[in-house]
Amino acid sequence: MNLKERILLQTFAVLTVLNVVCLQDATRLSLSSNDLTLVVGETKNLSLTVDGSLNTSLTIYLYEDDGHGLISITPNQLTIPANSQSNWTQEISFFGENPGHAEIVGNATPVAVIDDSNLFVRIIVANSSSIILISFIVGWIYFVAWSISFYPQIWINIKRKSVVGLNFDFLALNLLGHTLYALFNCSLYWITTIEDEYFQRFPRGVNPVELNDVFFSIHASLITAFTISQCFIYERGEQRVSNIARGILGLFFTIIIVTFICSAVGVWHWLDFLNTCSYIKLAITLIKYVPQAVMNYRRKSTVGWSIGNIILDFTGGLLSMLQMILNSYNYNDWQSIFGDPTKFGLGLFSVLFDIVFMLQHYVFYRKQQTKQIT
Repeated sequence: MNLKERILLQTFAVLTVLNVVCLQDATRLSLSSNDLTLVVGETKNLSLTVDGSLNTSLTIYLYEDDGHGLISITPNQLTIPANSQSNWTQEISFFGENPGHAEIVGNATPVAVIDDSNLFVRIIVANSSSIILISFIVGWIYFVAWSISFYPQIWINIKRKSVVGLNFDFLALNLLGHTLYALFNCSLYWITTIEDEYFQRFPRGVNPVELNDVFFSIHASLITAFTISQCFIYERGEQRVSNIARGILGLFFTIIIVTFICSAVGVWHWLDFLNTCSYIKLAITLIKYVPQAVMNYRRKSTVGWSIGNIILDFTGGLLSMLQMILNSYNYNDWQSIFGDPTKFGLGLFSVLFDIVFMLQHYVFYRKQQTKQIT
């Protein structure tokens, strides 16, 4: 390395250190909340706060990032006087004009040693507060319906002292799917480094995992494992996991192991590994009902397969889609259904399979149900 290159390298290092020090001591601008929910025609206030001192006056511009005209901001331009002390505040009013999702961002001029990374707010504007409440209630009803949908099958197995009629491929796929879902939820909810990775990619995003997601996925994994344990205790006939299911599970496990190793050695981020687990979960949701439906068709019977499970799953699926439709109307966000149909499509797919199972139970093979305990 020649003298010129050495001088440039040292200069770069000094500037980097100075930049870090300046950012640590930077005056910070922030809003009292980064999330706000309004109804059309409603006004709510947030406080803009200065954390630190200013040697010069600043002009702050607040505006709607996508420019859809959902929000009116008062004032949308303000001046912070020079020599303002820490905890200087200014009330900002946000008025809901039209339903939808908006992001309000702020810029400060002149650009100085200012940290304005927290100068933003995500705003949801709803058509109706009543629909917000209805959506909340519907969400909890389908959460409960899905949570208890596992128990009718367990009860039937206990009463019959048999698992004949319950497809083992379905159980194996279901256990893997719920376990991966629990791994995704627990990691993103509880592990700080994973959450930090998420916010590095989506600085103004919201953690998509909530506590009820964590509870449901853990509960689903444990109760499915318990159902599988019944297969080792009660009569099962000649039932076993099919070679096709073993091949599919082997493929999924291979993908999981490879992506885990890539994340462990630093080739991938752990968030990429967790996303892969979530994609496998989605794939399992698409195929897990097929073995049971085919088994019922071959046996011409649904004896041993709980219709209570299906009714509760059907109820949860319908209410889940109803909530999506209510939210889409309330927030004028139909793109969440038609623009990205994965979640809605998976819910619809599950409901359609539930209809197939109910037809098998109540119509096609109704005469064979005298032995069934529901």
